[in-house]
Amino acid sequence: MSKFKLSVLTLAIAAAGFAPGLSAAQASAEMQETAPAAEQNQAKKKQPTKEEIEVIEVRSYAGSLIKSLNMKRFNDTVSETISADDLGALPDVSMADALTRLPGISAVRTGGQAAEINIRGMSGGFVFSTLNGREQVSTSGSRSIEFDQYPSELISSAAVYKSPKASLIEGGVAGTVELETASPLRNAEQHTFMVNARGMYNDRADEVPDGKEMGDRFSVSYQGKFANDTLGLALGYARLFQPSVATQFIGLAYNASKDVDGIKETDPNEFISEGFEIQHKGGEEVRNGYMASMEWVPHDAFKLKGDAFISKFDSKAFARGYRVKFGGASAAVANPVLNGNSVIGGTFNRTSNSFTRVELVNDDNQDFDEVQSYGINADWDVSENFNLNFDVSHSSAESDFRNGLLWSLVAQDATVANPVFDTNVSISYLLNGLNLPDVGFNQAAAFSDINRVMVSKYGIYPFENKDELNAVRLDGSYKLDMPVLASFEVGVRYSEREYANDRSVYEFGNDGAFSNLQKPLRLTQDMVKVVDFKGDFSYFPSYLAIDLNKALTAWFPNGIPQPVKTWGTGTPGVLPDQFVAGGPQTSWSMLQSGKVFEDVLSAYLMANIDTDVFNIPLTGNFGVRMIETKQSATSLQDVKGDPKLGAQNITDDAGLINGQYAPSILGETYRDYLPQLNLNFRLTDDDQLRFAAAKVMSRPPINRLASDTSTSISDDGIISGSSSNNPYLRPFYADQYDISYEHYFTETEGAFVAALFYKDIKSFISTYTTPEFDFAAAGFFVPEYREDPVTGVRTELKNGDYTTAVNNAKGGYIRGAEVAYTQIFKFLPGIWQGLGVSGSYSYTESEIQQPTNLGGDSIEISLPGLSENVFTGTLFWEYDKFETRLSARFRDPFVSEQVAVNEQIVNYDGETVLDFQTSYQVTDNFGVLFQVNNLTDEPTKSYFGDELQTGTIQFFGRQYFFGVTYSM
Repeated sequence: MSKFKLSVLTLAIAAAGFAPGLSAAQASAEMQETAPAAEQNQAKKKQPTKEEIEVIEVRSYAGSLIKSLNMKRFNDTVSETISADDLGALPDVSMADALTRLPGISAVRTGGQAAEINIRGMSGGFVFSTLNGREQVSTSGSRSIEFDQYPSELISSAAVYKSPKASLIEGGVAGTVELETASPLRNAEQHTFMVNARGMYNDRADEVPDGKEMGDRFSVSYQGKFANDTLGLALGYARLFQPSVATQFIGLAYNASKDVDGIKETDPNEFISEGFEIQHKGGEEVRNGYMASMEWVPHDAFKLKGDAFISKFDSKAFARGYRVKFGGASAAVANPVLNGNSVIGGTFNRTSNSFTRVELVNDDNQDFDEVQSYGINADWDVSENFNLNFDVSHSSAESDFRNGLLWSLVAQDATVANPVFDTNVSISYLLNGLNLPDVGFNQAAAFSDINRVMVSKYGIYPFENKDELNAVRLDGSYKLDMPVLASFEVGVRYSEREYANDRSVYEFGNDGAFSNLQKPLRLTQDMVKVVDFKGDFSYFPSYLAIDLNKALTAWFPNGIPQPVKTWGTGTPGVLPDQFVAGGPQTSWSMLQSGKVFEDVLSAYLMANIDTDVFNIPLTGNFGVRMIETKQSATSLQDVKGDPKLGAQNITDDAGLINGQYAPSILGETYRDYLPQLNLNFRLTDDDQLRFAAAKVMSRPPINRLASDTSTSISDDGIISGSSSNNPYLRPFYADQYDISYEHYFTETEGAFVAALFYKDIKSFISTYTTPEFDFAAAGFFVPEYREDPVTGVRTELKNGDYTTAVNNAKGGYIRGAEVAYTQIFKFLPGIWQGLGVSGSYSYTESEIQQPTNLGGDSIEISLPGLSENVFTGTLFWEYDKFETRLSARFRDPFVSEQVAVNEQIVNYDGETVLDFQTSYQVTDNFGVLFQVNNLTDEPTKSYFGDELQTGTIQFFGRQYFFGVTYSM
């Protein structure tokens, strides 16, 4: 594969004499110094410089709000910001929680915690993220950043750019999130030191067997300036240990159909759910974050900065309870209750052809995630007007998710020598919308009987991915002595990204019956305990919780087998001496493993505006960004073992050899141009009007560029193929427009902001079947003919259908309005001067509808992540050394994924999450605080298209924090 090299590119750029531009923050600061001396003085009267902004030092929640408003006020794009006075000052568990306090931003809760953020109705896959101006890769296996990986204690500020400019790295149709760690030389104090320690308690942990009630947070940070303020150092460490508990009901997708109402001629079959799950979930999460930054300014015209960020997030979780499988179309269904054409209640009985059963599940999941980010930046004022900036960076992410499953089934009698699976299974249920359902089992008493329950299957399915990106960037700016243009910026960036996904598997036994070859395990008393459901779930039957390690040790006395990436002995193509008829076919672990490569070369030219229009000061910028992308993916093509078509003997991790496939690399190169415009009209000293227009793009999720195609040739010579991914996918594109009005009361009291936005989305990824697809032209191995292995007759080949992920041409608009209001009521008398409010409301609508049939009939659902109404609000009061505040986050119903047996697209119900915090500064250096997250124990609820078709009902509990803060 041909790839650019960083060293060659760097030399070429240097030889060409490119003038580097500034980072987003630097560019904003330098815009204030673009005019000649006389014009500079006039400009200073119009607005403060960045240095003047930063001296506002109000060390409180209100002070942080005002500082954030000033950053928004003097930014050159439509943006929102969060600022901390010191490292460790943000109260949130992670940056995901912190970002949801901004207008137009909401979060999807995973395990009760905010993780993925949505911006203006678009899901995390459309959000681009940087750390210190550098692109970040993710542990998610896609491009969506998991912001709970980033401790808020190590982040000094965050900005959300809703309108881009040419100097910003491309990638966010929804917006760009810029996180920044500390810059020690900008710290107001010579030395600062801060320690935070908090204990945590979850009030639902006692409902979950083996659930842990207590957790803790700890952070320590230091910033210092040395050598006459020419050398700066910042260090930070943050640790989080928190229990993870939940009690949940999960309805499964409607993936089968059967005539249950007896109307055959004029009525289609009714849709039947796969079943449901009722479970306790528990475990623990440990996150360790590290931050370091060093700045050196040997001369006023030169600054060198290096920084590092590492976050390790490890979680261990269990799920215990039962999973009900209705048995599909072969089950006997009595007394069906219908919602339209979907079954939401009835009695399911097992037949000789169905797989109706209740599985007792004891799942053990482990997830080890790590992100690392390193960078070195050199900034040089070559002359009074000419600045160079060079940046080199590395970002990597690793995720090792180990999904271990232990299934148990009910036997007629587990004490006999040859136990028999109990096929007398009857299950009754009736869904109750967004409330818990009514259920009944004829085997309910057996679920907690050690003489009836036997372990029938063990499976482990690791999902490992590595994502690594290296980038180099060269930017420059030149100040102009012109009446309209204050300066121009030019830059070039090159990045190399490599994503690797590895699947592996080990399975033993049978989850639908008892295997004759791999016998079920007889349980003993030391392996189990009887578990009762409590609270809202108390009417569900008790069950046996099984100690996974003890059960596996007894089942595998010679050592617990480990998962491997393997073809499986029953897969066609495995060498004859290794092939076992009827053996496992796990070729998916080989075919779904592979790599994706992405090389991006981009360059931009941007002019900064500083002029007057009808005596109204106008600032802003306009420019264009060019991006050339080269993407490719490894692929294994089924060529039926023909060596002329590249077939090779491919050995798996278990030593099995398959000679049916040919390795190859598929991909393409394309170029994009993104014009962008930002205008800011300063109507008065306190009022400004912004307008922005841009073409933006978001690349497909990195894992969707993988190649997992399977092809086949029929007896009559028709070639067909299918793939859930596609290495030829192109980005999502959109034309967007923003207009906003901002009124600032004073620099220390608040602001009112109103905005309108419109995005014209050009396409989305969908599954599409292309008839008569040209397989040869697309790079597939295509033989000249098909030869019958018995008769030797040759058949000419013809192109048939190819089903894969594609960029459809069916986009649409997203449009909406935002209103934000912050006010500190300093005009009130006495102690009430510290009363304040900060709130925002956003309305978003879209014509985009996408089809889904997980709820039965094919229906149209809205864009994932889009809530029509989103509200955030905080009421706070500060007096002397005391602070208290109550925060609320509300979002309307939206569409997203829930994880059950498989990922499922569902509708999430609207939710309101309340948080409370109060603190008291005992001395200048020592303070105490009390905090409650999820004050009302708001559950997560979802459904399949209609509220009567229940998806998830999940309760997480309240989190209580008590802690101390020490600073000096």
